[in-house]
Amino acid sequence: MTRARHDVESRLADWEKQTKVRLAVAINQIIEDLHLSQGIAARRLKINQPKISALSNYRLEGFSVERLMNFLTALDRDVDIVIRRKSKSGRTGRILVTAA
Repeated sequence: MTRARHDVESRLADWEKQTKVRLAVAINQIIEDLHLSQGIAARRLKINQPKISALSNYRLEGFSVERLMNFLTALDRDVDIVIRRKSKSGRTGRILVTAA
């Protein structure tokens, strides 16, 4: 594997991990705000309670970004993906996940 390819794959893995954490933070905050028990949250997200426990403890290996976004929609949240030109600074484009 070339150095450049390794760097790209490393950046993608970092982006994915950061994105999963940001999505999980939003999910966990919503669950807390709604005062949902792990059992009720599991039923609402159509997963089992151990997976809710993993999510609440940020053990995210078994969750894809897409799956986490689907959890947000199951919690009555909209997920918007916005694509726009990057700013004129010299840096490369970026991916940003924010909860509103």
